Amino acid sequence: MDRGAATRGRMARLTAGAEAIEIKATIPGRQIAAALTRYGLSEDNDEERYIYFFDTPALDLLAAGVIARARRTVGEEHDSTIKFRPAEAERVGREWQKYRGFKIEADASEKGLVKSASFTMPVEKGLIKRVAAGGTPIGRLFTEEQVAFLEAMGRPKIDYSRVVVLGPLRAHRWRFEDPACLWPLTMELWRREDGAQLMEVSIKTPVIQAAAAVGGFMAFLAEVGAEQDQAETAKTRWALDYYAAKLAPPPVATAPAAPRAARGASPPR
Repeated sequence: MDRGAATRGRMARLTAGAEAIEIKATIPGRQIAAALTRYGLSEDNDEERYIYFFDTPALDLLAAGVIARARRTVGEEHDSTIKFRPAEAERVGREWQKYRGFKIEADASEKGLVKSASFTMPVEKGLIKRVAAGGTPIGRLFTEEQVAFLEAMGRPKIDYSRVVVLGPLRAHRWRFEDPACLWPLTMELWRREDGAQLMEVSIKTPVIQAAAAVGGFMAFLAEVGAEQDQAETAKTRWALDYYAAKLAPPPVATAPAAPRAARGASPPR
């Protein structure tokens, strides 16, 4: 491991401009049940959410680094989010910081670190369901401020005529503590309608603690026996690929070619 002049200030440079850092790890599917049992987590003590994504069938927004989503949290406030990554914090104007739902974060995992900028606004209850049912335009979920933020950052304008609803995906979230970890833990379990599951565990800290938090969190996971998910699939990509594939037209069946007549064979009489 390099140390000294080669590493001095490296984490500070990577997280410059971010307000917080979230460190994430994906738990292999075979360890999900054990993780829930270890911490006594169930649907009786979770925060239940339904997450809807909005993109073109070809996932053009995701390809441009833009994520548009809405969340229904059972018993809590509903919201919509415009998010993009990677984000260059120095290009983000200060005018957006007056909004409570705006933030710049650094997301770290075993694959590396990337900064993101997101803008979340509350949504009236019932609106998300009406949009998903097709009775209300998708654009109603996002405010003028969210759209202006996206355009100000040079990201593509959302063409709602091409955007479709992808989901919903059912999510469970728990927040708890472990004496062996210095930071509160968040565990999130996403379930697709085909039964597939993806679990992510994370911590969030101020940027000034980034270097200690990254090393400490990974050491904690190793100590409790959490294995690294070799696929290390990002939740959003995992969900969107599935729902977009459902929209793809079925392959066109072609009739099998007639067998060629054997050479030298006499034509039928």
